[in-house]
Amino acid sequence: MPVPPLAGSTTGPDALRPLLDTVLTALAEGARRRDGPLPAGGPDTVTPRTRTALTPVIPDQGTGPHDALATLVQALTEGAADPAHPLCAAHLHTPPLALAAAADLAASALNPSMDSWDQAPAASTLEADTTAALATEVYPHHPAPDALVTTGGTEANQLGLLLARERHGPVQTITGANAHHSITRAAWLLGLPEPLTVPAPTGTIDLHALHDTLARNHGQGPLLVTATAGTTDTGQIDPLTDIADLCAHHGAELHIDAAYGGPLLFSPAHRPLLDGIDRAHSVTLDLHKLGWQPASAGILAVPDRHHLHALHHQAPYLNADDDTEAGLPDLLGRSLRTTRRPDALKIAVTLRALGRTGLADLVHRTCAAAHTLADLITGTPGLELHDRPTISTVLFRPTDADDHTVATIRRTLLTRGHAVLGRTHTHGRLWLKATLLNPHTTPDDLHRLLTLVTHLTAELKEGSTLR
Repeated sequence: MPVPPLAGSTTGPDALRPLLDTVLTALAEGARRRDGPLPAGGPDTVTPRTRTALTPVIPDQGTGPHDALATLVQALTEGAADPAHPLCAAHLHTPPLALAAAADLAASALNPSMDSWDQAPAASTLEADTTAALATEVYPHHPAPDALVTTGGTEANQLGLLLARERHGPVQTITGANAHHSITRAAWLLGLPEPLTVPAPTGTIDLHALHDTLARNHGQGPLLVTATAGTTDTGQIDPLTDIADLCAHHGAELHIDAAYGGPLLFSPAHRPLLDGIDRAHSVTLDLHKLGWQPASAGILAVPDRHHLHALHHQAPYLNADDDTEAGLPDLLGRSLRTTRRPDALKIAVTLRALGRTGLADLVHRTCAAAHTLADLITGTPGLELHDRPTISTVLFRPTDADDHTVATIRRTLLTRGHAVLGRTHTHGRLWLKATLLNPHTTPDDLHRLLTLVTHLTAELKEGSTLR
């Protein structure tokens, strides 16, 4: 049996070209067979069909690269929830830009490992300059901001709490009831006290309750407030400037989770929603949400590169002192991970290809689609809008429906393969959640989504059997 070709060196591109043709054909055929935002039939249909394609997982004799790619890529595509479909709008699950996916192919083929310079000579420079530029977007008035690449918002939030702990010891975290679950998990992982939770009755942190909580705990140890710029449930943004003022008054530090809302920084029209973000001691961004990157593309930004020194770690085979003194960059303190992909490449390609104007246009289109959906809901008899969208999340429900009906509507749309909507419980009721991240979504697409919901609501009221 011949030795399979490799992806790198001068021969790699020639080996990849025919394989890519097979992959692209399988992607197209799988999408054609799925014919919608996700496969119909639910787990009882999708699981056995996928297992049939996968069996045997490890055959005695291999089937060859083209057969393996064609079979499994087609099966995965046919059984995928497709975030590029306008009716796939449940989660912060972005449709990646084609150019970012192409850049990810190059990253996979070259396979730099971002834990030492001799494994990633050019990639280390690209990452350093790209993260510094992103940090400057967050902290434009600071002389030496910096940022790290993470696997996403969860890791970035964990790093934000870790850096606060390393500065001050076991900080007491104060967080809103609207905060992402990763804050509580990070405190648990780091051995920190359980976070104190401040009510968020309107979807954002109650400032009076935050003031009272800070006042009660002032002087009892270091405090870290976490605010959210783009909540998972509603997309709302905490009053960042007011929270920063309270933190300054009570001597607390501030971490802002802007995993969802961070890319609003690229849009002059929407950037004011993030006023005050530059007053945080650390900020989470996640460009595989509103940044249209393939996962993963998380960022943790800090106002001064020296804030990252606590992450320094010595492993002589990767960052020997004499190598560092001789001028080889020390990469090991750029992450808690050792081996890491060059995820900054796809981000850098996107920034260069689109520029500020192109990114701002994507943000504008996505936010505008959310407002169009809100308008359509308001104008559709039998539907109730929760609130105007802050970013691109829209909550709605059939008027007078109970929570069981709302949940049944969502699951039926999933099972039939018609649409992917999320769900969230707020103000004592269950709501359907549309998280719009597709800049190609049209008003006709949104009207079709609402038509599916209203027709299914009527079907349920008539008591017909759901199929």
